[in-house]
Amino acid sequence: MNRYELIAPCHFGLEAVLKKEIQDLGYEIVKTEDGKVTFAGDESAIARANMFLRTTERILWKAGSFHAETFDELFEGIKKIPWEQFLPPDAKFWVAKATSIKSKLFSPSDIQSIVKKAIVERMKFKYRMEWFPETGSEYPIRVTLLKDEVTIGIDTSGESLHKRGYRKLTSKAPITETLAAAIIMLTPWNKDRILVDPFCGSGTIPIEAAMIGANIAPGLNRSFTAEKWDDMIPKKIWYAAAEEANDVIRQDVEMNIQGYDIDGDIVAAARQNAELAGVEQYIHFQQRDVKDLRSSKKYGFIITNPPYGERLEDKAAMPLLYRRMGQSFAGLDSWSWYVITSFEEAERYIGKKADKNRKIYNGMMKTYLYQFMGPKPPKRRPEAPEKE
Repeated sequence: MNRYELIAPCHFGLEAVLKKEIQDLGYEIVKTEDGKVTFAGDESAIARANMFLRTTERILWKAGSFHAETFDELFEGIKKIPWEQFLPPDAKFWVAKATSIKSKLFSPSDIQSIVKKAIVERMKFKYRMEWFPETGSEYPIRVTLLKDEVTIGIDTSGESLHKRGYRKLTSKAPITETLAAAIIMLTPWNKDRILVDPFCGSGTIPIEAAMIGANIAPGLNRSFTAEKWDDMIPKKIWYAAAEEANDVIRQDVEMNIQGYDIDGDIVAAARQNAELAGVEQYIHFQQRDVKDLRSSKKYGFIITNPPYGERLEDKAAMPLLYRRMGQSFAGLDSWSWYVITSFEEAERYIGKKADKNRKIYNGMMKTYLYQFMGPKPPKRRPEAPEKE
């Protein structure tokens, strides 16, 4: 097996969660940077990372990196990359995205054009061809410039990995599956503890929690672009990853996960999404206002993504909403609460200062994960052995 560098992008602020996931899969971390983790692995790592990682947006096969401040330097740097090792003669390839941050080259369209031309020139020379049919498998290419350092990778995932294949119906401002999974994994929640999302929307947080609890791989019900790269990644590697994913599912697990929303239609959509994800048996969805949140259970978890008031017409309703949220949560005095929101005055209206506050960028939006820690449940005493 060959050794490659693979790049896993993620939400800014969640690099540590992704790094642990990659290490748990058994791969060596090469570098951790803002918004991405680079790791080393072979062909099977591409399949397993796409199948099992919950908090990355995609897996990029790193083709190369170099310094460039001019378009000539960009062209020559791209041309030096051994593209014949990545792209077969009939490959359908294009620069799907170019991003430039704090770099002298800043026009995405110009960067995309130069990169494509340079790749074609390299392939003309190596394959002794003047024209490429591009009738074969797809190889989307992504380029990032950060402080004049160019990193170029081939996208093995295709559609973003947050698209698990189960969310057909969504609410107005849904949280992505990758962000929901990362938030859950930042908490001490486990499948033996009750979890409630009082603003469940289309059900993403409860569904991701159920998938984590049942150990259902996020990529099990979708396809990936690199599955068609038969000349580089044998089909048996993808079959092995799928077989591994099926083998590790916990079939006999029991969980108490609840999702509430004030909108009955959205609750119905959440139920359908849970069915598509294969976790409907673990989640109880119900139409309920946050002010009516009650539970006799102890040591539970609230993990939620309430409205932010991003639209001007919604801002006026935020203080009352967060005040009601705080009043309801206060009745659950042994619970831990985790609230992700961009509403700057969340703590003020909830009526309590968070024990921890983590900044996370949801796309370009700065949000905060407010963490209100409840007491730890008492440790269970081991059962005494029966007397003979």
